[in-house]
Amino acid sequence: MRKNRIIIAIILIFAAVILTGCEVAGPAGYNARIGQEQAMEIMASDQYVVILDVRTLEEFNTGHIPDAVSLPIEEIEDAVAHMIPYKGEIILVYCRSGARSADAAVILTEMGYRNVFDFGGIIDWTGEIQTASH
Repeated sequence: MRKNRIIIAIILIFAAVILTGCEVAGPAGYNARIGQEQAMEIMASDQYVVILDVRTLEEFNTGHIPDAVSLPIEEIEDAVAHMIPYKGEIILVYCRSGARSADAAVILTEMGYRNVFDFGGIIDWTGEIQTASH
């Protein structure tokens, strides 16, 4: 009987930690930063995903993740609604080092996008990189 109480207590503590973690993760729908491996798994899935590079166009042209679209952070508020009209799209955001992508993820979430995932910077990317000439 004592073992059952301990197991139930552990489950309740675990559930409380998970629920609390969800509440402090940031604006509704924003899941903070995910790892590069998680981003690669999402990209490899059969789901439609928007890979958003928020660096400048010049940076984008020096090398970017295949299938990524360029939308510099300075232009997000003005252009994203035309580029991504459905606010339920899965959006993976990255930049050079992770600072701009974190800011962009917050902006997108505040604009009502519900599935925004920041996976940091291309400097840490171990996957394929495509240049503008490809």
